[in-house]
Amino acid sequence: MDKLSFSQQQRLKYIDFRLMFVGHFTRAEVVENFKLGLSSATRDINIYKDLAKLNLTYDNTDKRYFITDNFKPLFDHDKDVSYREFATQLLNGGNDASAISFSFEKQSQLVIPNTSIVATITQAMINIKAIEIEYISPQSGISKRIVIPHSIVDNGLRWHIRAFDEKSNQFRDFVITRILSAKLIDKQILDRAKILSDQQWMRIVHLELVPHPKNVKFPQAVECDYGMDQGVLKLEVRSALTGYILRRWNVDCSENATQLSPEHQLWLHNRATLYGVDNLHLASGYTELESKQSSRALKADTND
Repeated sequence: MDKLSFSQQQRLKYIDFRLMFVGHFTRAEVVENFKLGLSSATRDINIYKDLAKLNLTYDNTDKRYFITDNFKPLFDHDKDVSYREFATQLLNGGNDASAISFSFEKQSQLVIPNTSIVATITQAMINIKAIEIEYISPQSGISKRIVIPHSIVDNGLRWHIRAFDEKSNQFRDFVITRILSAKLIDKQILDRAKILSDQQWMRIVHLELVPHPKNVKFPQAVECDYGMDQGVLKLEVRSALTGYILRRWNVDCSENATQLSPEHQLWLHNRATLYGVDNLHLASGYTELESKQSSRALKADTND
């Protein structure tokens, strides 16, 4: 490996990354990503095969190299890039913008998830496959579940996946650091388990945030902090992420701005927009009863 040039090592790293996080690659993708000739790409692939022949297998029908069960990464990818850059790597597939077909909703990163588990998850999302996970919950302990993930979310504190859970027969959030193990499994994926059937993910909620009318003495300061236009910050967010955003920004969601504490500098002006959002237990000032009623109302509307 040390005898290879830096450029060659970068190309081998790309191949390694694609196998680990996507599960496959083609010679054409190597050519396109690095603007190489076919012969140069073939030479790099052969070098990779010499170094790690058990990592990949070639499918003549698909004209594609696939990851094997014996895969062991040649590169330590979580040390090569910071986790801020890692999200971009996942989105771009290692600089190939056409490679990734799943959603990554990013805020910032504090907790670092296990790289091999993330790799299994991304393979499942890109190739629309199910994974069997061993998951530990603060309330129910360790359980085994079969889930079909479609998106990764960084809510500012931790990463979680949005996935269809076969045990509960609904879409749920699973914190990645609580996934103790994950493996791909072969099974038919029904339409009800795919992203388009996730109503909370597909629905867009329009939020109007304003300076808190009781906690902020000089609202112009908050307007400057958030770049408000005429005293209002308008956001469009996924319903499945609304509770996380409102909690992280300490938005007072009470009807009459009753959260009287210094951290609440924002108030939700159009409270009715939260109708039908599932995770409102995270929103300050929005009662548990209201959250349940809102969720039931949306489901009733959907069933009708």
